[in-house]
Amino acid sequence: MVEIPTRARLGRRRMLLGLGLAGVLWSSDVWAGSYLNRAAVLLAGADLEARVLQRRLFDKELAKVTHRLALERVAAGQEMMVPPEVKNAHPHLLLSLEAYERAADGAARGDHEDFLVGLARAREEQRIFAAVLKQAGWELPKT
Repeated sequence: MVEIPTRARLGRRRMLLGLGLAGVLWSSDVWAGSYLNRAAVLLAGADLEARVLQRRLFDKELAKVTHRLALERVAAGQEMMVPPEVKNAHPHLLLSLEAYERAADGAARGDHEDFLVGLARAREEQRIFAAVLKQAGWELPKT
């Protein structure tokens, strides 16, 4: 014999289905939000170090430390889990981090022109990253 669902059971099923759907949508936002927080921290650190280094370009030890940090930042960016919602933007994050690394390398070698070119490229890729995120309906949190 087939049981016909009562109105209460249908209401409960709809509520459970709605809660499940809300959970899936919320988890997607949380995952993308975590990615955006990680990306914002990586970029904010890179930008801060580049601004400090730009004012002290002749400090070789500072440049070496900045370069080591930039290498780790690139590695962290390459190992990040990337949610599908922002996968088109991630290459620009990596390009920006790599350009910051090249800028710091230039400063460590005493090549100020390489530093300035790398810094300009890093900031341009950062702008492109933000634009691609915005196009996908996301934006970096303020740090």
